[in-house]
Amino acid sequence: MPDTPHRHPARRTVLAGALALAGTGALSAWSTAPATAAALRAYDEQYRPQVHFSPAKNWMNDPNGLIHHNGTYHLFFQYNPSGATWGNMSWGHATSPDLVHWEEQPVAIPHDDEEMVFSGSAVFDRDNTSGLGAAANPPLVAIYTSMVKATGRQRQSLAYSIDDGATWTRYAGNPVLDIGSDNFRDPKVFWHEPTARWVMVIALSAEHRISVYTSPDLKSWTHRSDFGPSAATGGVWECPDLFELPVAGAPGRRMWVLIVNLNPGGPAGGSGGQYFTGDFDGTRFTADPHDAPRWLDHGADAYAGVTYNDAPDGRRILVTWMNNWLYGEKVPTSPWRSANGFPRELGLRATPDGGAALVQQPVAELATLRRTPALRIAGRRVRAGATRLLRDAGQTYEIEAVLRPDGARRCGLEVRTGGGHRTRIGYDSGGELYVDRTASGDVGFAAEFPAVHRAPLALTDGVLRLRLIVDRSSVEVYTGDGTVCLTDQIFPGPDATGLGTFAEEGGMHVERLTVWPLRSAW
Repeated sequence: MPDTPHRHPARRTVLAGALALAGTGALSAWSTAPATAAALRAYDEQYRPQVHFSPAKNWMNDPNGLIHHNGTYHLFFQYNPSGATWGNMSWGHATSPDLVHWEEQPVAIPHDDEEMVFSGSAVFDRDNTSGLGAAANPPLVAIYTSMVKATGRQRQSLAYSIDDGATWTRYAGNPVLDIGSDNFRDPKVFWHEPTARWVMVIALSAEHRISVYTSPDLKSWTHRSDFGPSAATGGVWECPDLFELPVAGAPGRRMWVLIVNLNPGGPAGGSGGQYFTGDFDGTRFTADPHDAPRWLDHGADAYAGVTYNDAPDGRRILVTWMNNWLYGEKVPTSPWRSANGFPRELGLRATPDGGAALVQQPVAELATLRRTPALRIAGRRVRAGATRLLRDAGQTYEIEAVLRPDGARRCGLEVRTGGGHRTRIGYDSGGELYVDRTASGDVGFAAEFPAVHRAPLALTDGVLRLRLIVDRSSVEVYTGDGTVCLTDQIFPGPDATGLGTFAEEGGMHVERLTVWPLRSAW
């Protein structure tokens, strides 16, 4: 079983009952009941993530409506209440006090006979500008894409909650924005203080454009400008986000970041996310010039990334869908399909050309799951070949490593090794960081899955600094400065618990390496 029971009241109650019966010698009779047996197995299936959110069952895709409100992080998500593939799209719901421990809630906004509930965002209407709450009890308002089942038209609609997100009511005046398009979706809405009005960024997906709308009340919207096409346009544009961040290394300077997800056309094939930096005046986003797309993540499994509204202390926290439309409905998990990437805190760092680059790291709350380190190494040389460091590192752990190539053409770490399975996180002397999942376990469910995913990376002082989150069915790789990330799903056998190093055509120095086993968040 996981280290702690899943934090869902119903599951916790069933588990407690099962344990009580075990104490009376009645466990065998109790465990024959399907509901109880399922509860005892919940969140402990072979590939079930232990530090990433996944629904108890059924299909999940894009994160939606990310908002922090009254001490609680709300995660809404595209959800099929009836099956493990895409369909019947509704807003699923989970809550957390800390971005680590999640409690799945009832479906927040279900599909109905007329519409599916596509992606969108949520805001706290503090001044009750919408009139959907009261001055003494302002509402949470969800702004989502309503896909009309009969016609395929995509319109923008509202739902609201006056009980802190526990229950939601569709607005009687829906839709609030309809331009007659079948490719007009994924509104991200926020309050723009300088102009004292709501701003929406939304994708004209097939046109590779992001439209900007404004509103005084979340109900009436005025078109202000469009951005795009620009940079990567190999697939439809989806799930935009727009926010401002301070620039580290440039005191007093702030810049705006526009995230645009696209499918296909990502850096690893299929789904991916890009970003632009620039200026936003409340009406128009103007991007800094760049010759090539700037990617949020160079792995295959970080899509539909959007950020939290109203996160405490001005933090900007990103959550992605940890899957890819190339094979998303085929991944070998049951009774659920898909998980979220671990939440990341975003920042900007000044670049020599006078611009800024996005930096990303796992939120600091990850450290609350750390156990006593299983391994600490300093100053070890690795000869050409593969070396096992731990026979049983487990299936869920965090690594911080400082590696120095010493003549090796390729070198790095091997995680989830054993039974012929391995995933390599390596550095190529040609100047690339990569994840090789060609032998990572079950790779046969889709031709596109077994692959090597690469990101350009220049070493600093000849040293590679890495941070890894390894879970039962994924690996997330961050460079030490946070400028490069790679996220990939993997599906190794349960005995693939080894950890090692490798070097080819030369050696490598392990200057420092620490491995922390991670407690289950469930």
